[in-house]
Amino acid sequence: MSSQVEHGERPETDPSAEPRAAVDGMDVSGHQQNVDWQHWWNQGMRFAYCKATEGTGYVNPYFAQQYNGSYDIGMIRGAYHFALPDRASGATQANYFVDNGGGWSGDGKTLPGALDIEYNPYGPNCYGLTQAQMIAWVKDFSDTYHARTGRWCTIYTSTSYWNQCIYGEFASTNPLWVARYNDTVGELPYNWGFHTFWQYTSSPLDQNLFNGAYDRLQALANG
Repeated sequence: MSSQVEHGERPETDPSAEPRAAVDGMDVSGHQQNVDWQHWWNQGMRFAYCKATEGTGYVNPYFAQQYNGSYDIGMIRGAYHFALPDRASGATQANYFVDNGGGWSGDGKTLPGALDIEYNPYGPNCYGLTQAQMIAWVKDFSDTYHARTGRWCTIYTSTSYWNQCIYGEFASTNPLWVARYNDTVGELPYNWGFHTFWQYTSSPLDQNLFNGAYDRLQALANG
């Protein structure tokens, strides 16, 4: 998820200037390899998103350790998919995600899967697609994920990216996970009036705040 910073997001700072009910969490990928979950639990982390898949050709080799390890230590956990909209349809990638760990279960400890849609690390920012094509791709992914799991996926993005490349309406169905490395969450992407998660730093790894008390995080997991 690092590419959000490379395209003009602000320097990392402490979000404590914005007092509110919040829950600390983190997200990890194959870059972190085997995670010391006890350490991060002791640091106050209570939820984690773990990268499961990318496109249709990559499964995180550390996913089982990360996804099960966060659960075993007591965290509420979820999986995320890194979108490559120029490689395959939204439906194809959603099915790949669900088939490789990105599903949802009503155990009270599993968050709905997340779609990571951001600046293309391999080519043109918007994957060579128009806003209309990107909207259709995200809808295809979201609808397929909902059909497979009964949950609407969380959407991870930054305001600058969403408003440049997509600028579509998903606020009525999909929780927002916004990336902004600053001491306030700032302007939200088009038509979202509320953020569910905020990624505010990548140091020493990606850290996030859930926008609400712990019982609301549990409610999101419960569906």
